[in-house]
Amino acid sequence: LGVIELSLRVGLASVAASLPVAVAVAWLLARRQFPGKTLFDAAVHLPLVLPPVVVGYALLLAFGRHGPLGALLEPLGIVFAFRWTGAALAAAVMGFPLMVRAIRLSIEAADPRLEAAARTLGAGPWRVFFTITLPLAWPGLVTGALLAFARALGEFGATITFVSSIPGETQTLPLAIYGATQTPGGDLQALRLSLVSVALAFA
Repeated sequence: LGVIELSLRVGLASVAASLPVAVAVAWLLARRQFPGKTLFDAAVHLPLVLPPVVVGYALLLAFGRHGPLGALLEPLGIVFAFRWTGAALAAAVMGFPLMVRAIRLSIEAADPRLEAAARTLGAGPWRVFFTITLPLAWPGLVTGALLAFARALGEFGATITFVSSIPGETQTLPLAIYGATQTPGGDLQALRLSLVSVALAFA
């Protein structure tokens, strides 16, 4: 039960943390032209094609206790390495491209003439975004959040590389299944956890 609860907490935290950034990035890619847009788009989607271990190692270098960001955040009480928050960060990074893509497609499908009409009636950029663009893109937000959450539940490589598999702290469902397969007599436990994983995926 603890493993499932931790996995759900990691998934929800990863989606909550990455959704605002994903909306901003998706809007930027859908509605703006700027130098280096292709490279920026490629960087956003890089976690989809990189081995997850590479992403986890990069997070360890950046957010580890001796990494530049980790050393900067630790005095503030924000620690990611070998904590469940690190598992959430790894899941957020791995699910981010899926979230951005779903939201971007939804924004691109929204008629920009509606936004232009709102601006001609005196609405400012923020009001147009929150009253026109965001409601029209709502299906993409829901789809992106669900895809990222499902990806977080299945995340393995980046998580185990960044925060290891610590029972009760970072051992999410995939890590617990892997641990059970490596333990003598753990086949039944691995099977039970796998069935739980399948049920969560269907849900």
